[in-house]
Amino acid sequence: MSSGRVRVKICGITEPETALLAVELGAAALGFIFYPRSPRYLPPPKAREIIALLPPLITTVGVFVDEDPSRIREIMDYVGLDLVQLHGRESPETCALFFPRVIKALRLRGEEDLPQLDSYRGKVRGVLLEPYVKGLPGGTGRTLDWNLALKARDYGLPLILAGGLSPENIRQAVLTVRPYGVDVNSGVEKEPGRKDPERLRALFRALEGLGD
Repeated sequence: MSSGRVRVKICGITEPETALLAVELGAAALGFIFYPRSPRYLPPPKAREIIALLPPLITTVGVFVDEDPSRIREIMDYVGLDLVQLHGRESPETCALFFPRVIKALRLRGEEDLPQLDSYRGKVRGVLLEPYVKGLPGGTGRTLDWNLALKARDYGLPLILAGGLSPENIRQAVLTVRPYGVDVNSGVEKEPGRKDPERLRALFRALEGLGD
């Protein structure tokens, strides 16, 4: 955590009840996945309906994977997204097209992947770090090596920690890495695309007191 409380993003929102509960519990941001191959894919009209129910000051984030930039802009405008989170092979130049409303997700295998953070400086608002799993752009449920995340802090970009975060490990993850934010998805689900209200509540209980 760079300062204050860690910001929590609940990603893979598919139901209005889940969105409103996450906000009530204290989520700073909600993620909506527009990658058709994801089990958590949400059609833009449904995302627009959910976002229309949200109170102000909640950041809405659209997740895309190697999507055409013009299509991304179309969905941003139609749905009402505050930020986009790019999870594919998007270059720094592609990311810069959406600056300052863009986060880049980076899948890390080891320390050899860290220098790429330099190339995104000034082109993204922050980077989301998750573990590399061959053939999968994210949402794998695998836990990132937190030592890698600690080394990534040296590059000076706001870090959002992702990968296998759950009520059972979220507190230790935040105390170890002290990221700007955390991104939680499968760790609070009953099944892909359906969040478990009790696990959501447990997640926020586990974070109580951090940053006070």
